[in-house]
Amino acid sequence: MRIVVDVSPLSRPRTGIGNYLRGMLAGLAEAGGDEHELVAFGPSGPRGRARIQAALAGLPLELRLPLLPRAQWWRAGWSRLGRPPVESVAGPLDVFHFSDWMCPAQRGGVRATTVHDLVPLRFPELVERGTRRMHSRKLGAVRSCDVVFTNSRFTAGEVVELLGVAADRVVVAYPAVDSVFGPEGERADLGGPYVLSAATLEPRKNLPALVSAFALLRRRRPELTLVLAGAAGWEERPLAAEGVRELGFVPDEELAGLYRGASVFAYPSRFEGFGMPVVEALASGVPTVVSSHPSLDEASGEAALRADPDDAEAFAEALERALDGDTARRAAGLAHAARFTRQACGEAVLAGYEKALKD
Repeated sequence: MRIVVDVSPLSRPRTGIGNYLRGMLAGLAEAGGDEHELVAFGPSGPRGRARIQAALAGLPLELRLPLLPRAQWWRAGWSRLGRPPVESVAGPLDVFHFSDWMCPAQRGGVRATTVHDLVPLRFPELVERGTRRMHSRKLGAVRSCDVVFTNSRFTAGEVVELLGVAADRVVVAYPAVDSVFGPEGERADLGGPYVLSAATLEPRKNLPALVSAFALLRRRRPELTLVLAGAAGWEERPLAAEGVRELGFVPDEELAGLYRGASVFAYPSRFEGFGMPVVEALASGVPTVVSSHPSLDEASGEAALRADPDDAEAFAEALERALDGDTARRAAGLAHAARFTRQACGEAVLAGYEKALKD
């Protein structure tokens, strides 16, 4: 098979979708061996192209990265216009897998995509207007796909229920934990013990609720600092409060040290497609407290403590329990995180392509 994958999400500083894509491509390269031709396709500007090249360095794939000014607008316009077909730019293909806002027409072959969450449909008030519009276009294109991949069983159910995609066309391909995240290695030293949360600062991540719970916890544990690692999102104000430290965007190499150095990791999100930071924290051997929303069940397994993040006292109590330590729970977290490998992701995606080709 000649598999062409849209890598345009890697043209921006990497967050969840970019990390998923990089792990998926590495997994496809491992699972497919020399049997398949893997092509990374992403029209981009000079800076975006450099980011893509850096993200994919060392992977055995062909790069097709047409250099375009204002590439983001070009990609969106190409999708709306519906021509030319992707083959005219990316070359012949057996599979085209689009992963972001670029969903052009194609002449033939398997049409595939990945849906990471359906937040714009479930909770439109938690997403900015421009993102809602872009998601609407992509989610409409999802229905034209031969196979739709999701990052969790939860999101798979959402795709069937909300988009009307037949269940036999939906394949779960769990994300892979990057090897940078693990219990061994350098630990961040921030001058004292800290509670860590890693998330974009936006309404869905529910960080003000965490700040409220932390304020209660700090009455009993005044030595603690709450450290927030994540880029500024939309409609989120600085979370200025006593004992709270905002770091902004943190690259994975530094984030790994923050995980390992944390006394506890907290994730109070209202809704997720999967919740990869939870698995990264568990892989790092950190006690973890997670929102009780069912969208986070698969990421948490039985290893994380769960609490309602909008109940400040309950979440503070869960954080304190986690701080007291539990060797068995730590071991369970490491074992749970070890399931999420790039090989497993690649095998699931490759099997989905092969089934769609036969159908």
